[in-house]
Amino acid sequence: MRVFQDPTGREWEVVVGRESWGTVVAIFFPRKGSEAPRQSLLETSSADEGNRLLLGMTLEDLQALFVGSVLKPTEGT
Repeated sequence: MRVFQDPTGREWEVVVGRESWGTVVAIFFPRKGSEAPRQSLLETSSADEGNRLLLGMTLEDLQALFVGSVLKPTEGT
């Protein structure tokens, strides 16, 4: 897990998650407020490698990943 500020200064936590078919994603959760979680595809085949990718990213890398993210689908949708 990492904490970072998006380009507007809001704080988010980002963790690695798995979606269907083994897809590895970065999931963004707001530290404050009620914004919905967001997610972005990580180009990796394992959660361990996804964690290494996140830990090695610069702030600019994380912000770019966040900017390209979409709302995380809720269960059943």
